[in-house]
Amino acid sequence: MSTEPLSVAAPSTVLEVRELHAGYGKVAALHGVHLCAEVGEIVTVIGPNGAGKSTLLNALGGTLPLTGNTRGQIQFLGHELSRMPVEKRVALGMSLVPEKRELFGSMSVLDNLLLGSYRRYRLREPNPADQLETVFELFPRLKERREQLAATLSGGERQMLAIGRALMAKPRLLMLDEPSLGLAPLIVKEIFHIIRELKQTGVTILLVEQNARAALQVADRAYVLETGDVMLEGPADQLARDPKVVETYLGLSRAK
Repeated sequence: MSTEPLSVAAPSTVLEVRELHAGYGKVAALHGVHLCAEVGEIVTVIGPNGAGKSTLLNALGGTLPLTGNTRGQIQFLGHELSRMPVEKRVALGMSLVPEKRELFGSMSVLDNLLLGSYRRYRLREPNPADQLETVFELFPRLKERREQLAATLSGGERQMLAIGRALMAKPRLLMLDEPSLGLAPLIVKEIFHIIRELKQTGVTILLVEQNARAALQVADRAYVLETGDVMLEGPADQLARDPKVVETYLGLSRAK
């Protein structure tokens, strides 16, 4: 197991993870995970429930600090994040859309979106809400419902709002935790179409998803995570044809 420090990330490398071990107390959830994402890529991590996918995002985002049995190297835009608090990771350009979305239901769609730009406002950036029109172009339904309370939105609309709020921060890395969870098939198709469109904005996307078929269709690169270990990795279209992935995650037999 390598203990050498990471080399300085190339300008095209947004995220590089090596030998990431993470868990909760004495329970280990990740065992030496490695991962890389380049500028403008959609990288997906697929795997079953309990594989460690959400633990991976928590470790990357800083809500699961690297202490004790949780250790490893996380480099984001050339910065070593292992001991960096959540706030500094966000300031560097990381943005997470959590599985539960965590919207403010008693606030309007517009106010939820503006909250996404609050850090930029605190930093006194000029025009901190300048992503609002971009968000409305991506999600015209949010523009139509901008005065509506978030709690009254449908499941698909709430997911759109959660993604839109994250985009207001102008992230360099957008991390999506199970964006298709609990959504009807037609809405899932729409959400993944939007994820593909997000690539045109230049943001790098780390997509953690149980819906392997949809994830592999939009991703450039994929990692298969099982019981805390990366079992397979490679170009997404290549993994979509891998017999093990086809049989285990796509619901088809080897003969097909």
